[in-house]
Amino acid sequence: MVTDVKTSLNSHRATAARFVAVGLIAALASTGGPRAARAANEFERLWGDIWGRGKKPPPPAKAPATNAPATPSPPANAPAAQPAQLAPATQAAPTQPAAPTIPVVLPKVQAVSDTLVVTGNAEAVNAVKLVARVLGYLEQIHFQDGQMVKKDDLLFTIQQDQYKDQLQAAEAQLAAATAARDHAHLEFGRYTALLRQHATSQVDVDHWVFEEKTAEANVLAAEAQIALAKLNLSYTEVTAPFDGQMGRHLIDPGNLVGGEGQQTALAEITQLDPIYVVANISSQQALQIRQNLDQRRLSLDDLHNIAVEAQLSNETDFPHKGTIEYVAPQIDQQTGTLYVRGLISNPTRSLLPGVFVNIRLPMGKVTKSGLLVPEIALQEDQGGRYLFVVGDDDVVQKRYVELGETVGDLQVATSGVNRDDRIVVGDLWRVSQGMKVTPKLRAPSGVQ
Repeated sequence: MVTDVKTSLNSHRATAARFVAVGLIAALASTGGPRAARAANEFERLWGDIWGRGKKPPPPAKAPATNAPATPSPPANAPAAQPAQLAPATQAAPTQPAAPTIPVVLPKVQAVSDTLVVTGNAEAVNAVKLVARVLGYLEQIHFQDGQMVKKDDLLFTIQQDQYKDQLQAAEAQLAAATAARDHAHLEFGRYTALLRQHATSQVDVDHWVFEEKTAEANVLAAEAQIALAKLNLSYTEVTAPFDGQMGRHLIDPGNLVGGEGQQTALAEITQLDPIYVVANISSQQALQIRQNLDQRRLSLDDLHNIAVEAQLSNETDFPHKGTIEYVAPQIDQQTGTLYVRGLISNPTRSLLPGVFVNIRLPMGKVTKSGLLVPEIALQEDQGGRYLFVVGDDDVVQKRYVELGETVGDLQVATSGVNRDDRIVVGDLWRVSQGMKVTPKLRAPSGVQ
């Protein structure tokens, strides 16, 4: 029997039959006796033929030893004993994997104000074109294009010689008028004394009264000419009217500037700190704000205490803070909007005039017990924004939520979340709906 199986296994088409033969020979080797020894040798050779030389086959299964007496051999005419059917090997039951530990937090409860986010622009508080106020040749430029300057910094110098001469002439006129006034005053006193002695007439006294008053008027006129000459001389030096950033210069030195009938722009200076943010809100939104304020009008002082925030398109939060500076007294009939302007501190000059910004304005309504959820817990699919919540049975649930304004790294959930919900904030990649987990509660401050 072994020889027939061996011959069958030598053919190329009987490779699959080798596995069956190995099983049969292994069963034969476990019965004992001389034939079992030969079967064991054949089993080892076939095992190496299938899996490669050097890989030892598993030892044949042995029946457990017992102390029972040996079974006597059956008589010759007894029927052959049927081979015992091998019991299938029992398999160990798979162990249930432990539920993964997932970090969770409770919603943060705090008072929040309803806000309105609109798109607007940044505008310069001051943008001034510097012009020449006196006629003359431009002599010197004292700044570099784009330079940050301080108030009263010297920017341009215009030809000064003629204006210095005009000042000197005015000062000379003042000196002459002062001398004439002093002389008239002296003569008036002298003739007044002579009149008391009846040594002169009243006409002479009146003449020196006239001369003295005329000299005083000439002194005033000379002083005015000096002031005007000093003012014209000061105009030859163009200074910065406020702290700001210079644009490029528009006139080169050597050009005649400040001619009559023309105002030659020398350069432009822009104030960047603080800066305006302006927007137009719809009439419906304006009415909603009025309704939240119980239809009362705010005074100018009240407006200046209302906070306003702004963000650029590449910013995730509203880092730019300020206050409302102006609200138009009426709605524009052409656009149906209300003009609102805020004043925001801009020390880093990250906001530039003309840039688009998102502006967050208060709606005048405060929710005392708002529920805030971490932004890192929020996900989105075709159904909208959602988060995972661990129920009382520690099974993950998927909750769609409606969101309000952002407060730091938290966002207001207006629906879909309860106060005692345990929100999954970590290992979101391994969490799915219906999954059994072991929640580990974190403090809200520990949410990163």
